[in-house]
Amino acid sequence: MTAPTLRMTSLVAGYIPAHPVLRGVDVTARAGRITVVLGPNGAGKSTLLKVAAGFLAPQQGTVMLDGTDIGQLPAHRHIALGVGLLPQGRSTFPDLTVYENIELGGWSMRSDRKRLAAAVEAVLTRYPHLRALCDRPAGSLSGGQQRAVEIARMLVPDPKVLLVDEPSVGLSPIVARQVYQELQALKAEGRTILLVDQDVRAAVAVADYVYVLGSGRNDIEGDRSAFEGDLGAMVRGWLGV
Repeated sequence: MTAPTLRMTSLVAGYIPAHPVLRGVDVTARAGRITVVLGPNGAGKSTLLKVAAGFLAPQQGTVMLDGTDIGQLPAHRHIALGVGLLPQGRSTFPDLTVYENIELGGWSMRSDRKRLAAAVEAVLTRYPHLRALCDRPAGSLSGGQQRAVEIARMLVPDPKVLLVDEPSVGLSPIVARQVYQELQALKAEGRTILLVDQDVRAAVAVADYVYVLGSGRNDIEGDRSAFEGDLGAMVRGWLGV
């Protein structure tokens, strides 16, 4: 798999024009690597992913997918260009079946039912444990099973760039480890992964490169080895203790 580099430069973005959340952020995520963004609540981590996914246009700065600026394109164009988002928290539709939830990941293929069915089948082949659950309402599943459905849904269009927001939130430690193992497997396929998580220790453990944001700006950055020994002090600093 040949995945593009996602490069965000001098990003200014937010929800109220006069009060941006991101204030000149620079982040680069490269193919075959897990790039992690850390920071306290309110630092702008999820906002960064919304911009990368096309749900929020930057007020200033660029979002480059290799040589193409995609910053002003809507979310469905980002998907067509191979960018997928795993959103924070539960995002399954509880009254729809597991199959229907997964199928929604191929919404852009809805006019080509044969292609859509093949894409869903490929995902179910990858995650055979979901096949037995296909007829069940997604809301009847455990949190870990619903997370698996969300990952499967994201992969239906076979994105090359994965934006992952808080993948372990609300999950047991065992299930969270399984999610991180799957992210490492996706990395091994050569995909570009940009990961945000409040579980600092787990995120750093799988990271190739780490950015830390503070108040919507770049604070520090470096390879994983630069962060492994000082995680406790970092988090205490965020909490002011």
